[in-house]
Amino acid sequence: MSNNINNNFSSIEQMASMVLGKTASGTASDTDSKVSFQDILKEAQAQNISKSVTQSSELKFSRHANERLQSRNIDLSESQMERLENATKKAGEKGIQESLIMVDDLAFIVNIKNNTVITAVNDGDDKVFTNIDGAVIV
Repeated sequence: MSNNINNNFSSIEQMASMVLGKTASGTASDTDSKVSFQDILKEAQAQNISKSVTQSSELKFSRHANERLQSRNIDLSESQMERLENATKKAGEKGIQESLIMVDDLAFIVNIKNNTVITAVNDGDDKVFTNIDGAVIV
C-alpha cells in the first residue's frame, strides 16, 4: 500500500503546500508549516465547492425527462427554468443527492451530482416518488 493520497502527495506537508499555494520544495518557513490540518481541510473543501458550482452550472435533461416533458405537453417558462436551476443549487448545498423539486404544479426528480433532470411529472399524474433523499419546493 502506498503512502500517497490518490498518488498525488507523499506527505501532509506537500498537500498543505499545494492547497496554500506554496512551492512543493519544502522551503516554507516555520510559521507557515504550523498551519493546522483543520485549516487545510477547510481551504480544500472551499476550493472543491467552488469548482463543482462553476463546473456544473447548466442543468441538463436526460432523454427520459425530455420524453416526459414532450409526452405530457410540459413547457417550462424562463422563470420556471430559473427557479428549477436555483432549487437544484440549493439541494446541492444541502448535500442532497437525488431531489424532488416542485416548481408550481410540476415535479422534477433531479440527480444533483450530475446536475441532470431525470424525469418530470405534471399535476395530472400519479405522485409517488422513490429513491430521493430530499425535496425543494419553489
